[in-house]
Amino acid sequence: MTPPISPDSQSATTNAYGRILLNAVLSGLPIQDDPVTFAVDRPARRSRTAEWPEWASNNVVRALQDQGIAKPWIHQAEAADLAHRGSHVVVSTGTASGKSLAYQLPVLTDLESDPRATALYLSPTKALGADQLRAVTALTDASQTLSGVHPCGFDGDTSTEIRQWARENSRWIFTNPDMLHISLLRTHGRWAHFLRNLRYVVVDECHSYRGVFGSNVALVLRRLKRLAARYGADPVFVLASATTSDPGPAASRLIGAPCAEITTDGSPHGPRTVALWEPPLMDAVTGENGSPVRRPAGTEAAKIMSDLVREGARTLTFVRSRRGAELTALATKRHLAEVDPTLAERVSPYRAGYLAEDRRELEAALADGRLLGVATTNALELGVDIAGLDAVVVAGFPGTVASFWQQGGRSGRRGEGSLVVLVARDDPLDTYLVHNPAALLDKPVEATVTDPSNPYILGPQLLCAAMELPLSDAEAAELGAEDVLADLAADGLIRHRAHGWFVTAGITPHSAVDIRGGIGRQIAIVESASGRMLGTVDAGKGPATVHPGAVHIHQGETYVVDDLDLEDGLALVHSEEPDWTTSARETTEISVKEVVDHQLLGDVDIMSAQVEVTHQVVGYLRRTVSGEILDYTELDMPRHTLPTRAVMYTITPDLLEQAGIEPHRVPGALHAAEHAAIGLLPLVAMCDRGDIGGVSTALHADTLLPTVFVYDGHPGGAGFADRGYARLRDWLAATRDAIKACECEFGCPSCVYSPKCGNGNDPLDKAGAVIVLTAVLDAITRTDPHEPRQ
Repeated sequence: MTPPISPDSQSATTNAYGRILLNAVLSGLPIQDDPVTFAVDRPARRSRTAEWPEWASNNVVRALQDQGIAKPWIHQAEAADLAHRGSHVVVSTGTASGKSLAYQLPVLTDLESDPRATALYLSPTKALGADQLRAVTALTDASQTLSGVHPCGFDGDTSTEIRQWARENSRWIFTNPDMLHISLLRTHGRWAHFLRNLRYVVVDECHSYRGVFGSNVALVLRRLKRLAARYGADPVFVLASATTSDPGPAASRLIGAPCAEITTDGSPHGPRTVALWEPPLMDAVTGENGSPVRRPAGTEAAKIMSDLVREGARTLTFVRSRRGAELTALATKRHLAEVDPTLAERVSPYRAGYLAEDRRELEAALADGRLLGVATTNALELGVDIAGLDAVVVAGFPGTVASFWQQGGRSGRRGEGSLVVLVARDDPLDTYLVHNPAALLDKPVEATVTDPSNPYILGPQLLCAAMELPLSDAEAAELGAEDVLADLAADGLIRHRAHGWFVTAGITPHSAVDIRGGIGRQIAIVESASGRMLGTVDAGKGPATVHPGAVHIHQGETYVVDDLDLEDGLALVHSEEPDWTTSARETTEISVKEVVDHQLLGDVDIMSAQVEVTHQVVGYLRRTVSGEILDYTELDMPRHTLPTRAVMYTITPDLLEQAGIEPHRVPGALHAAEHAAIGLLPLVAMCDRGDIGGVSTALHADTLLPTVFVYDGHPGGAGFADRGYARLRDWLAATRDAIKACECEFGCPSCVYSPKCGNGNDPLDKAGAVIVLTAVLDAITRTDPHEPRQ
């Protein structure tokens, strides 16, 4: 084994250690098999500090200094100062940049100076909320003048006794948007004292609030603001975000008010070597229709982690599921046992239920060197303070650039050199990123997408708001909700009176709204053995996601669905760790109901439209973890119609023929372009591939032309298709580049194959897709002045 090399011996401005680690990983590979498509040394960033603000409490400053914070970094001081002066502010900086101090300083200062003032903290995960509560409790315990703050958690696991104590005594409540919606706002009369004195609302990890979840949270926050105003309060919102595109406008959309942004990061970090790794195509294994498949990202990650551990590097590997984490850890142990059995004992999966004591033990074991390698799920990216890692391996792009940096940013967190490796999955977006590193490394290309005006989201939220406090006509007009309220009134759910809108007697809207789930009726996912509810899924998505035999992953745990009862809204599952995954196959039809906006670009017409999508799940495939197909099972599921938004384009047969696409190739070329575009939309809109769908046809009944659609998978839309329309050129250019970058001959899962294609990925014309996309992009370029932009 190569002796460990101390990071302390390197220069502060170079990353010799990161390069040494990367070379060690590559040393056993033939030159012709080099999987690294790109590697770069990113320089260290020096600390930039500011003086403590004059308005800051001496006691709070002293408590922070006792924790080793001599001075605030510039972004902490700027954000804290804006908040103290009454401005809503979002601080959008990197991992481990101390964003929490930006709100701790003004909140604790004001809670000390005004013994009646209160504050509310919101986080998307219990783990993060618990960690922040622990940090604030340590500060309040350190100062006698802060002893009356009584910070307290308030979530679904909080006992009745503690909930009552928190309402009566706590001046800083730590909770989540779910409890804010279902408990605090619904029973606001019991929280009158707290709301009357509400000075600050902290929204942590606000970039997590996107799509349907984000749109629901945006409306929950508006309900909070109107109730606070009812009691005479006007709280300041302080938001913390990972580095994203346009954090100020995104935060403003979330809270419904102008929000200043702080993006200059004053925290230090050491130099990093970032490597992008594309696993090779396998010779012995083929996928659907004989397509080539790549070596699994988890398999590659295990070999990389074993090489890093051999070098003495503390390494954290992120994979997508608990089962994947366990398999990666086991494979790493197996590699190490062949070289040094003692090293195998210093590798572990992180598989605890995210309990505080488990996280603390993991942190301690990595910090003191008892553990050198840990494989974990993406859930660990929030709420765990793991510092000083020598390397991070990310097995598969985690969905957003923000998440990638939250994971990769854990390397070198003590100012030392480090290595970050992204291992590409068999997916078009991963293919694009490893061949176009600027999209990942040079700038945040994503914007958080929310659409609170979606009537399918707005309607149930209006009922909740009216139940809490009757809605005035002025509020309805401000929200543009008159038509939605009229529809609710026609359904007998709400009544209009001289003093506003009142919920009909007997209606209890809060429990019907799952802000993390989907829209409309929900299917409960329940573990058969224990009766424990794991979560919910839209009734419309149920046949595709929780059909009998489907593999369901919940917080890294793997389950298999035994039964789906659509009438009762119930899916029964059992815990299992299968060596296979499932993907549903569905047929799709689409009709255009209204063209919202369009640009005619010669022979190409691009449109944003209201559409109706009719799905029917017809079966599912089982695949091994290597991508090999095991079998196909037919299903008989009901048809489901989804009203939603789509971005679409048509292209004339003449242009296709001029571009070299003969009529018999048109269906396959459009089909391949559609599949790849679905895979690449997350590049410009913070969505998951499962949030969207697509249809392509050589002759659509509504357009009478060859047409490609990409639509939101949620009733009314979630803003993703609209984002695609606004960034069409960037999106389709990236799609074309991803297809061209893939070295397969006729198509594979890394470029134009889709795991849920109802047509069995046939026909697909990879070369034709490049020609189609080039023709559309050329048309946009020729008519650039009218290209839709955000």
